[in-house]
Amino acid sequence: MATKFAFNISALPILLLLCIVIAVSSHALPPKVFNVLNYGAVGDGKTDNAQAFVKAWKDGCAHNGKSRVWIPNGKFFLSKASFEGSCNASMTFLIKGTLLAPTNYQNLFTDTWIAFRYVDALTVTGGGVLDGQGHSAWPYNDCKHNPQCKPLPATLRFDFVRNSRVQNIRSINSKSSHFNLFACENMNISRVKLSAPSDSPNTDGIHIGSCSNIKISSSAIGTGDDCVSMVSGSQFIEINDVSCGPGHGISIGSLGRSHAHEYVKGITVRNCSFIGSDNGVRIKTWSPSQYSVASGLVFQDIVMQNSRNPIVIDQYYCPSPHCYLQGHSRSAVQIEDVTFKNIHGISGSEVALKLQCSEAMPCRNVKLIDINLAYNGGPGRRATSLCSHVIGSSSGKLIPSGCV
Repeated sequence: MATKFAFNISALPILLLLCIVIAVSSHALPPKVFNVLNYGAVGDGKTDNAQAFVKAWKDGCAHNGKSRVWIPNGKFFLSKASFEGSCNASMTFLIKGTLLAPTNYQNLFTDTWIAFRYVDALTVTGGGVLDGQGHSAWPYNDCKHNPQCKPLPATLRFDFVRNSRVQNIRSINSKSSHFNLFACENMNISRVKLSAPSDSPNTDGIHIGSCSNIKISSSAIGTGDDCVSMVSGSQFIEINDVSCGPGHGISIGSLGRSHAHEYVKGITVRNCSFIGSDNGVRIKTWSPSQYSVASGLVFQDIVMQNSRNPIVIDQYYCPSPHCYLQGHSRSAVQIEDVTFKNIHGISGSEVALKLQCSEAMPCRNVKLIDINLAYNGGPGRRATSLCSHVIGSSSGKLIPSGCV
């Protein structure tokens, strides 16, 4: 017995080494490829491939190792499709071809075209194109006049997605938002190009709500609505090296419409450019509104190229016939700790700096540092500022002046 026991002890290092080698080898294995063509997908632009795509996803999700769902070159029509976790390992959704959204009336009124839900370690990439075919839906968007308007689908929706990446994807002509993120954490969006006509309604580029630690970088967004919009629950968002235009700018809010306490905090917009956009950097809150907070907001190293409203705080936001008159706002959203730094270029309107804060809840600790905005409105006409209920400070060059 003693001899046998000694033998087992001496064999332990070898067994441990074998376990380590097997674990490392398993981790280093290339991902298993699940080609949608093997599940019956047809890239003819007509066949509905939703079922084939979902089957490929489910098999990849169940695989005990890294998986790759492969969409090769071709035009793949896809009705509404949902790809859900949790999966056994990391998943890559590799789009090489073009995905085409439905255009028939029956499939227009839903909130999602392609959805990823409850997934960890997801990568969406490949250089492919998502064509929302929005022209078929935009005439039915009556939300400006109808509070009960029907939803139109976002091109890509991410719900409860964590530790994931979206990169090297193009989205065109979305029916509603291009990308919609809800309750996501630790996501990196880079090298994406999102485009829709300037008059296409509600086609936000990237819409973010109840998310944390989101990074958006090295991307070009031109839409009919906000290039990036961040609503309640958005925190620790970094936007870097993004060009916006056409569109309504990079916006925080609107906030304060619901009866619940809303908040946005820890937002950084840096090294971005705005080209012919309706707005540049914007914070907007409803009037009237419930108590909410927007804090820790930094807009820095920004270039404006004929942006109509380069710098905006609007606490009178209410795009309906029943809005309160400006100067009588009851907005109860506290905006505080906001920095606008090193913002320069050309304003498309005479009022280049417009900070209209709530008389009931003035903006606090607003810093203006090195602002230089010109207005090309003709000889002798210069950019001006229009500010109210703002508590803060200014330093460095400040053109236009007279705000804080």
